[in-house]
Amino acid sequence: MTTTNSGSFVDEERRAQIKEIVCEILEIDLDEMTGDSLFKEDHGADSMGAIEILSSLERTLGVDIDQGELVRMVNLDGVVAVVDEAAAAK
Repeated sequence: MTTTNSGSFVDEERRAQIKEIVCEILEIDLDEMTGDSLFKEDHGADSMGAIEILSSLERTLGVDIDQGELVRMVNLDGVVAVVDEAAAAK
């Protein structure tokens, strides 16, 4: 499943990069994560992991993400949407 649209910041390459960042922080294999698997319920993430993901995405992708968006960053699709919106707001 993909959420990319033509003209969006998050293309397939960036989506793969975001997935790698999230999997590295949550210490899970890439194959274990789907677009809609939940970080907390399915992968055992905690709030510190979520903050670390946000921080790493900002540094790596050069976007500013409001911490209020953490509530939407519950799975890969949510993170991709937040990053795409943050990039568009620049």
